[in-house]
Amino acid sequence: MDTLLITQVAERQWHALADDLVVGRGDASPRPDGRLFLSIDAWHDPVFERLAAVMLAALPRPLHTVVDEADLDLTARWRQAGLTVRRREWEYVMASGAAPVPSPRGVTTLPPGTAQVRPLRRLDRAIRAEIESSVGWDQMPAAVLSRPLDPARYVVATEAGAYAGLARLALLPRHTRIGLIAVRAGHRRRGIARALLAEVRRATHERGVATVSAEVHEANAAAIALVEGAGAHRQGSNLELVIR
Repeated sequence: MDTLLITQVAERQWHALADDLVVGRGDASPRPDGRLFLSIDAWHDPVFERLAAVMLAALPRPLHTVVDEADLDLTARWRQAGLTVRRREWEYVMASGAAPVPSPRGVTTLPPGTAQVRPLRRLDRAIRAEIESSVGWDQMPAAVLSRPLDPARYVVATEAGAYAGLARLALLPRHTRIGLIAVRAGHRRRGIARALLAEVRRATHERGVATVSAEVHEANAAAIALVEGAGAHRQGSNLELVIR
């Protein structure tokens, strides 16, 4: 495609033009933690390569992207552009509903939409700080988004009246997607994560949806045990790639 022209159409968006027709699009989307994630939509390898080269030269690094590991062609294109695999996320799927799981003594789970905004915001900030000071927030799945904070997308666990843990959800038409299950350090090893997961499944069944999905870092043994213990099965995997 000798006539291929790459033009920037917005702050982080580019079009590839051939004979005045758009034959490819690229954009960079900032995540709440500041990371930039790349996306390119192009049918032909030369278009992808030119878009990638222009975007990588124009944007500050590090730059990230996420691909379905089964999409070998797309993975190969990003690798050829210079990105390398940073982490793998297993995608798990489980049925909604299932048998009730008793909450630990003194623990109450709040269904989606019932948590109060101010204590939920404090819990969210505290959990982010604990993660950042331990494994680092950049070790969370790339798709974990935190803003805007909407109680309709959270299940919360309270213990002795204090907000102790949360499950952040994406309420999709065909399934509920768990973006994060986290419990404050002082409340762990009490079965709160299991209670949160059980409430997610119950609430999903109540809204007439059959499945719940979650992405789990391949090295997170505790999270894998949690979802597999609930009967989840592995359905696929995503790769996060990066160039620094």
